[in-house]
Amino acid sequence: MDKQRLHFFILISIVTISGLSQGLLLPLISVIFEKSGIDSSLNGLHATAMYIGVLIVSPFLEKPLRKYGFKRIIMFGGAIVVLSLALFPVWHSVSFWFILRLLIGIGDHVLHFGSQTWITSSSPIHQRGRNISLYGLSFGVGFALGPLLVPLVHLNEALPFFISSLLSLFGWFTLFLLKNEYPENEEAEKEKATSVRFFETWKYAWPALLLTFTYGFLEASLHSTFPIYALRNELNIRAVSIILPAFAIGGIVFQLPLGVLSDRFPRKKIILFSLIIGAVSFLLAQMLSPSVLGFIGSFFIAGMFVGSLFSLGMAYMADLVPKHLLPAGNILCGILYSIGSICGPFLVGVILQYNSGFFFLVISLFLLSISLAIAQPNLTKTKKIFFRKKRKNIDAF
Repeated sequence: MDKQRLHFFILISIVTISGLSQGLLLPLISVIFEKSGIDSSLNGLHATAMYIGVLIVSPFLEKPLRKYGFKRIIMFGGAIVVLSLALFPVWHSVSFWFILRLLIGIGDHVLHFGSQTWITSSSPIHQRGRNISLYGLSFGVGFALGPLLVPLVHLNEALPFFISSLLSLFGWFTLFLLKNEYPENEEAEKEKATSVRFFETWKYAWPALLLTFTYGFLEASLHSTFPIYALRNELNIRAVSIILPAFAIGGIVFQLPLGVLSDRFPRKKIILFSLIIGAVSFLLAQMLSPSVLGFIGSFFIAGMFVGSLFSLGMAYMADLVPKHLLPAGNILCGILYSIGSICGPFLVGVILQYNSGFFFLVISLFLLSISLAIAQPNLTKTKKIFFRKKRKNIDAF
């Protein structure tokens, strides 16, 4: 295995372990709290700690990355995650665990920010979609494997936390095999203020950033409010436990093929096609309601196309901005994803409160509105300034 492949393999391995720890914590802490008699509303509120952590740390990441490099930033985030996971069994307290989840949100985001930016900046243009889709696939696989460790809580409540911490520690040690690198700083130095770089990145790449917001909005809405819709339409919890994974499985199965297609064809067209198919799939679910088989098929098809919106959004963002703005772009991807994850359940929940029959219609209209916004022909005139020579084979507007 050459150095470049080893480098990429280590980064996606770290991301897989990170996905596993996140996929484990959500159901594990919910189960422990439920067994302890903690109110379900507090249980749900507690889960937002990770997203809050992302929002807290995001504005402060760019300068440390430029000063210390990719490897050190990833190691710092990984160390926070390892220590936080190991501390859960020390004290069984709602407030203490909230702080630990907040720290894990911070550590995971630091880790992902470093690895995302490293991959997007080092990937050749013709393999960008493929590499970022492999990144998303690795996280998705880890996230899907995480809940498999939850039953260990019946043997010992501390066991799942220790196993997750040890796996994260193992991944952390592999980072010593990598040589530290730094993002491009020459152009960034001309724009001293971080807020200026954020503004410039938003101006050039807001269509791509909308996709990360959309993915957070969609994923959180489905997982938090679809069970409510299902129960109100006489579907049981067992049916929900089968239907929801269909979306995740669809995303895992089609993540890499969709990323490769976005390298071979204009990425914007692949994104628009995916959004429209996703919207149609949820409309189909509305028509087939309340058929369990209909929901499974519709969710699987939707997952195949819109389950990759985050990785497609990252690749598209990297297409639209110059390299010196990639760190700011990756920070904004995380921020927009977290905002979508917080807004989605609340807004869709408000709609469900008035009429639960509008659930899938709202999701479909949301996806269609995003596709209409991205489809505008004059989105990024500045593209020509930065990519007149580089982008002839990537994106046709």
